[in-house]
Amino acid sequence: MIKNTFLVLLGGGIGSVARYLLSYFLTKNNTTHFPWATFIANGLGCLLIGLLFGYIQKNNVQNETLKLLLITGFCGGFTTFSTFSLENIQFIQNQNYNLALLYTISSIFIGFLGVLIGFKLFN
Repeated sequence: MIKNTFLVLLGGGIGSVARYLLSYFLTKNNTTHFPWATFIANGLGCLLIGLLFGYIQKNNVQNETLKLLLITGFCGGFTTFSTFSLENIQFIQNQNYNLALLYTISSIFIGFLGVLIGFKLFN
C-alpha cells in the first residue's frame, strides 16, 4: 500500500509540474480569452491515457506499478478537469455563454478523440 501510494504521488507530482510548465509557456503570450493550456493539457492527457491503456491491453501488461505511476499518477496530475470546470463557471459568471458552450463541447470531443486515437494506435 505504501509503495502504491508513493507511485501515485510521484507520477502525480511529475504530471502536475508538466501541467504547470505547459500552462506557463502557453499563457505567457496568449492574448485570447480561451483557456488553451487547460484545453491542450486535457487533450494530451486523454491521448496519453489512450496510448498507455492501448499498449497495456494489447501487450497484456500486468504491471501494476506502470499503471499507478503513469495512468493514475501522471495522467491524473496532468489533466485538469477541476480547472476546466472552474474556467467554465467563470465564463458563465462573465456571461460568456457561447465560449462556455464551445469550450465544454470541444473539450469533451477532443478528450474522447484523444483516448480513442491513443487506444486505436495499439489495437
